[in-house]
Amino acid sequence: MKEQIEIIQKGRSSFIELMHPLSIEQLNHIPEGFSNNIVWNFGHIIAVQQGLCYGLGGIPAHMDVELIKKYRKGSKPGTVVELVELIQLSNLSVSLIDTFVAEMEHNKNVYAVQTPLLTALGYSIDTFEKAVQFNTFHEGLHYGYAMALKRAVLKDLPILK
Repeated sequence: MKEQIEIIQKGRSSFIELMHPLSIEQLNHIPEGFSNNIVWNFGHIIAVQQGLCYGLGGIPAHMDVELIKKYRKGSKPGTVVELVELIQLSNLSVSLIDTFVAEMEHNKNVYAVQTPLLTALGYSIDTFEKAVQFNTFHEGLHYGYAMALKRAVLKDLPILK
């Protein structure tokens, strides 16, 4: 489990670095052929981790319900994300994993899945360990989307020097 957490932490740090040189306009831009933007992908990984690692066990998330609704599975970018929210998401991306690690150290099985989830890939999440493993995969997938989005965004809205 420790390795999964390290991957999540490094992935989130890399995600923040990927966004760092971009403007709010670039982070919110949805290039042709895409259905979302970079900042939505970032918020999405944070919200989904809360759902997978807490929600499936019937445990309340450590994230504002409105943010979860805004970024959960099936959502789409609806409003421009301002700098204040981006900073909030960046802080949450670190603090929520720190909280998760602390809770795991206190109780190795943070929860038992109450209702198994069958993912779009056909993977059944029926244990805490599977939830963390799938979350790691999911975050990597969205980091890849963000890398592709960044290339497309920079074609549409180059960084001015």
